Amino acid sequence: MIAVTEDAATKVGALMQAEDEAGLALRVAVRPGGCSGFSYEMYFDSEFSDDDTTAEFGEVKIVVDASSAMLLEGATLDYKDGLQETGFSINNPNAQRTCGCGQSFS
Repeated sequence: MIAVTEDAATKVGALMQAEDEAGLALRVAVRPGGCSGFSYEMYFDSEFSDDDTTAEFGEVKIVVDASSAMLLEGATLDYKDGLQETGFSINNPNAQRTCGCGQSFS
């Protein structure tokens, strides 16, 4: 299961609160595509499967589908808000190679 830093959990919580919809979770997935073979996908979801893996980080619920779980094992979702970097990033020890944009890996 992917880990979530405190900064990322805080930002996700604020974004979820702005959605003003009960029962939302952040779904983190890995999909085929991108310039390196796989790409990350994150979106709010309220529909869950029996084979989803879930974890809670404070008020934030994270959901990962079964096929993505293996590729995200040991990964960490972080959020930065600074002059050099702004936005979410995933540090994934399973990635052997990443592209320049950091959004896809193999």
